[in-house]
Amino acid sequence: MNDILRRQFLTHVAQTSPSPMMIEVARAEGSFFYTPEGKRYFDLVAGVSVNNVGHGNKSVIEAVQRQAADYMHIMVYGEMVERPQVEYARRIAALLPAPLDSVYFVNSGAEAVEGALKLAKRYTHRTEMISMRRAYHGSTHGAMSMMGAPEGEEWKGAFRPLLPDTQAIEFNSFEELSRITSRTACVLCEPVQGEAGVRPPVDGYLQALRERCTEVGALLIFDEIQTGMGRTGEMFACLKYGVTPDIVCLAKAFGGGMPLGGFVASGEVMSTLQSSPTLGHITTFGGHPVCCAAGLAALDYLVDNDILSSVEHKGALFEDRLRSHPAVREIRRSGLLLAVELGSSERLYTIMSLFAERGIMSDWFLYCDTAFRISPPLTISDVEIEECCGIILSCLDTFS
Repeated sequence: MNDILRRQFLTHVAQTSPSPMMIEVARAEGSFFYTPEGKRYFDLVAGVSVNNVGHGNKSVIEAVQRQAADYMHIMVYGEMVERPQVEYARRIAALLPAPLDSVYFVNSGAEAVEGALKLAKRYTHRTEMISMRRAYHGSTHGAMSMMGAPEGEEWKGAFRPLLPDTQAIEFNSFEELSRITSRTACVLCEPVQGEAGVRPPVDGYLQALRERCTEVGALLIFDEIQTGMGRTGEMFACLKYGVTPDIVCLAKAFGGGMPLGGFVASGEVMSTLQSSPTLGHITTFGGHPVCCAAGLAALDYLVDNDILSSVEHKGALFEDRLRSHPAVREIRRSGLLLAVELGSSERLYTIMSLFAERGIMSDWFLYCDTAFRISPPLTISDVEIEECCGIILSCLDTFS
């Protein structure tokens, strides 16, 4: 039966590459998922930072069940007063720094980026948009246009022409901030670069970026799709690094495991989508009540159980256990988002195979195929981290 299912998967489910992982998932719980044969995997990807509150979280499951029993889709987003949307938007606005108090719900991270770009152009009446080299913001045309050049050309070159009047500057380069001018509508930036291989900002960079955008009247957009909802040890990375953007993009863990995205701005900025034209940005399923109920339950779980207070400790525990191995060149980290640098793609591919055999799910990064990813559920325990690191170290011994 499993062979039949796998053949049907390859035939009928559109593939993203010629070589999918082909691991069949039967169930998932906490920091683990299991195959039908019962093989256990440590989940060090967490759906790419989606499952922050762990697999099978009962609070989230019960919220989904309750909301599905009450009602699901009623009308296109923005027309009806739906309690899960209102309550979740209110909570997010309360947690973000002022004046970020207006949430536009969408379905995904790429959609959040698309909406944020439109909002910036509409508010500033400018056209130039700037991103960072080695940035990843999504696969739709607008988001792909902001994929950091020139490295992103491998993925976006076949789909040109894309959005005009875009350029990429070097993340953490103070000198290149001068390329942000009075022509610039917005600068789109991950406060911690993810697919570049976990590159945190150097001291003062995000502050200088904020100051330059303010000076020339450009909007600063933070892509917190991966860093938001506690991944870096604060609810949002903008709080950790002390910089308030004009727009924040959220997704991944924002939905508590359900598909949900959003972009957040001040009411003044967001209101420009309401007129000239009316319905300047619309969505059918954005802010689906079941997804909002799941996201709100996940947020409540993080807060009520004080999960964020241990994120830095858990990230440091991974780092302390692994960094002294001779095969490890460097560990880059922000909270529980880590890149373990091995120095070569050959070693990286070897370790990926060993991980699969030993029951660890990890991954590499789009712009960094020499390091492996560690971004487990934030609920992973110290005991589980110790066991997981023991397996990782035994795999790394292959290179000794």
